[in-house]
Amino acid sequence: MRVLLWIGRAVVFMALLAFAFKNTDVVDVRFLFDASWHAPLIIVLLAFFAAGAALGVLSLLGTIFALRREISRLKQTVVATGTDQPPLA
Repeated sequence: MRVLLWIGRAVVFMALLAFAFKNTDVVDVRFLFDASWHAPLIIVLLAFFAAGAALGVLSLLGTIFALRREISRLKQTVVATGTDQPPLA
């Protein structure tokens, strides 16, 4: 099973590498105030993908911290009551 997983990873890596080699043309990305960025297309795609992933993680941080607080509160309730059943709301 492990061998199949590594073969799958190698196939995906080779496909992405071939995609990168096919997209090496220089493109212009124009921002506000006449600022522009000249870079290969694959670098631009990678940068915007990474920025989108980072924004997605940042948007989930509030939910993650709220859930961690709730878990901590429920653990304290279980320890205080000495039962394995959470209280009914």
